[in-house]
Amino acid sequence: MTDWGTVLLLAVLGLVVGSFLNVCIHRLPLGQSIVSPGSRCPGCGYSLRWFDNIPVISYAVLGGRCRTCGASISARYPIVELVTMGVFVAHYFALGVDILLVPRLLLACALIVLFAIDLEHHLLPNAITLPGIAVGLAFSLLLPPGLQSALLGVLVGGGALWLIGEAYFRFAGQEGMGGGDVKMLAMIGAFLGWKLVLVTLVFSSVAGSVIGLLVLATRRGGMKYALPYGTFLALGAIIASLFGERIVAWYVGLYYV
Repeated sequence: MTDWGTVLLLAVLGLVVGSFLNVCIHRLPLGQSIVSPGSRCPGCGYSLRWFDNIPVISYAVLGGRCRTCGASISARYPIVELVTMGVFVAHYFALGVDILLVPRLLLACALIVLFAIDLEHHLLPNAITLPGIAVGLAFSLLLPPGLQSALLGVLVGGGALWLIGEAYFRFAGQEGMGGGDVKMLAMIGAFLGWKLVLVTLVFSSVAGSVIGLLVLATRRGGMKYALPYGTFLALGAIIASLFGERIVAWYVGLYYV
């Protein structure tokens, strides 16, 4: 039975956390602290007051512009807040009220930040991926997928992309898979285990291939114009986190009926 009070709580929490994720998305690529100073307009330096910093609502009230200088505020801010809210609520419907929500929501937050940064800067910060591996393994000591599966997830995830990148480099003579992608999939494996990291890899590869072919078919240029692979890894991992166990059970059921 759906606990709508919990749904509302997670929705509000998702909006608030999404506001903080926007800070991470803006500051991490610049090498700035995500703790201080407080939120401010990048144009005029105006320090946002509490009523300027209400997720989604403040953006709508201000018309997407700074209160003092009128500079445009990126639509990314409310989008990230709403996406985070949606992902939080979706995990409740997928997992229910379960302690596993904690690591899965932490992973989702990391994935949202990595998606946005990679999309804009083609960068996957070590400040997220490397601690993420350690945090995922720490949770696996007590929670699913368990330490053995998590360690295999790190090896399978990071190792698979490293081998693909190495093979492409030897074949084409240029880098085809960045180190950030390798560490990101290793982080996903630490949280989700080896089975769900394979689900992530399948969905991200299919999505990346489809988008890449569309890019080649609709514009001049090569694959360098396609979206960075970290964005597809993030999408694939969200799918795996929400539906991965059911996907694996369905797939296994095709052969053992």
